[in-house]
Amino acid sequence: YAQYQMSRTRTKHLREIHNKLHRIVNQSSDEVILLFTDDKELIDITVDLNRLLEKHKKALANYTNTKWSMKKMISNISHDIKTPLTVTLGYVEMIQMDSELDPEERHLILTKIHDKSVEVITLIDKFFNLAKLESGDKEVPLTRIRINDICRKSLLEYYDIFNKKGIDVHIDIPDKPIYVLGNIEALKRILTNLISNAIVHGGDGKMIGLKIRINEDDIYIDVWDKGKGIDEPYQDRVFERLYTLEDSRNKSYQGSGLGLTITKRLVEKLGGTIQINSKPWQKTVFSFSLKRSNEQN
Repeated sequence: YAQYQMSRTRTKHLREIHNKLHRIVNQSSDEVILLFTDDKELIDITVDLNRLLEKHKKALANYTNTKWSMKKMISNISHDIKTPLTVTLGYVEMIQMDSELDPEERHLILTKIHDKSVEVITLIDKFFNLAKLESGDKEVPLTRIRINDICRKSLLEYYDIFNKKGIDVHIDIPDKPIYVLGNIEALKRILTNLISNAIVHGGDGKMIGLKIRINEDDIYIDVWDKGKGIDEPYQDRVFERLYTLEDSRNKSYQGSGLGLTITKRLVEKLGGTIQINSKPWQKTVFSFSLKRSNEQN
């Protein structure tokens, strides 16, 4: 009789679990399964089912966020491609309609057409590079690299821009050779993105810097500026795919929101991490880590 009662109770509990699961799945509910029992096997099943439901809830949230991001991506990409192409088409029509156009003005218009075409190609390249990184199709082989030289050369490429904009540059790179496990192409892309980002968004602070910090296992590269900065609520979002910085730093800047996302993916491919710390008009620092290479020359 005791075994019969135990069997009936277990059947009842299993039916309760089934009904609750059915309701949660059909209604996309955030509920969990609660069961009052001292049956160890049923307790274990309930615990595992709740863990599975929690994973399902997170997967559903990620899917929703990805779906929203894709919609925003299509909107942003369409806008950023359509705008320069529309301008380019207007310039082409000007040349076609005016056969007696002044040669100097014609040259100026052709230069603008070229610049807008480069803008579109650059945007498309960013999009496909990000797609390759996220799909795992882009290989980033690691080798032993002297990071000092890459950092200095990356800054020197912006020398004319720094002078033109009146930006003071602070360089804190040790003279002693520092070797890391990295990829030259990826590191150049990371530094280019961060330095150009500092110029566009922090150049109004008239001060930009690059610093290398070292510990036993890792080295850290800081790219900083003293511009408007990024308000704290937005700091965790700047690396999100297609999150555009005009939402937080510069209302007049229209971007695709791909640059910092690509930067983060590349840093991760190199086995490092990247983070931001920002205090508006004091200091905004993008800091990423790389693994040290302690091999002898």
